[in-house]
Amino acid sequence: MIVVVCPGQGSQTPGFLTPWLTETRFREQLEAISDGVGIDLVTHGTVSDADTIRDTAVAQPLIVAAGLLSLSALLETRSARIGGVAGHSVGEVTAAAAAGILSNDDAMTLVRERGTAMAAAAAITETGMSAVVGGVEADLLAKLDILGLYPANFNGGGQIVVAGELPALEALKNDPPAGARVIPLQVAGAFHTRYMQPAVERLREVAGGLEKHDPNMTIWTNRDGSTVASGTEFIDLLVGQVSSPVRWDKTMDSFAEAGVTGIVELAPAGALVGLAKRGLKGVPTVAVKTPDDLAAAFDLIDGNS
Repeated sequence: MIVVVCPGQGSQTPGFLTPWLTETRFREQLEAISDGVGIDLVTHGTVSDADTIRDTAVAQPLIVAAGLLSLSALLETRSARIGGVAGHSVGEVTAAAAAGILSNDDAMTLVRERGTAMAAAAAITETGMSAVVGGVEADLLAKLDILGLYPANFNGGGQIVVAGELPALEALKNDPPAGARVIPLQVAGAFHTRYMQPAVERLREVAGGLEKHDPNMTIWTNRDGSTVASGTEFIDLLVGQVSSPVRWDKTMDSFAEAGVTGIVELAPAGALVGLAKRGLKGVPTVAVKTPDDLAAAFDLIDGNS
């Protein structure tokens, strides 16, 4: 079974869409998406600097739009050979479109409001996120309790992303648990924690007005790695996930239990393939970073069908 995975915030880098926009079909698609959401994603994906695309209200629509570009190329010829899909954090919006739960237009409407609402929530208190690699999980969780920090992403492969107020994150970096390394992330907010509750309330309103369909392929959730057969339930979970931890570790466990034989990561790819190499050793992966990577993705899909 081939699974498509959709990356989350922090995967974007300056100019990452430039190779895609050399092809007319992708440029026209992104221009149409930009017009639909009222954000110049062409500029943000090609010439905007790191600080600009770090803004949550820009980053999230940009990441989902990039995912939709690369997804369109896969679904155009290989849709029947893809066994399932999952997204990490905002990547769940891309996954919802991939599984037919939301139309592309509604997915972009939802992510535009998600990014705006989360940016507004993040502005209330100065917060951030850091990746913690290595060490003992129980020791880290105990340290977080002392510092008033929260586990936000259980990513598997010995990585947990933590979130909270900046002075507490700095204290953790200066005095990490034994064997752990703390890496500050370029993310402007404590996502997937209680700090995002105002965004959840806004997104419930937005999601209530969207047309939802049951998924046309297997889709796993960030809540606990389970599969969901109801499109309405998936969107409800996606909304609630904004203020609760992402359990990508459990999602990868579910991949293993389902007998996944290959993983293709949509643009802006790299992070989830890296986690899979540690958490799903031996499972072939392809990171679709540019259109040149599509051939390898097609080969993986065709060879595992």
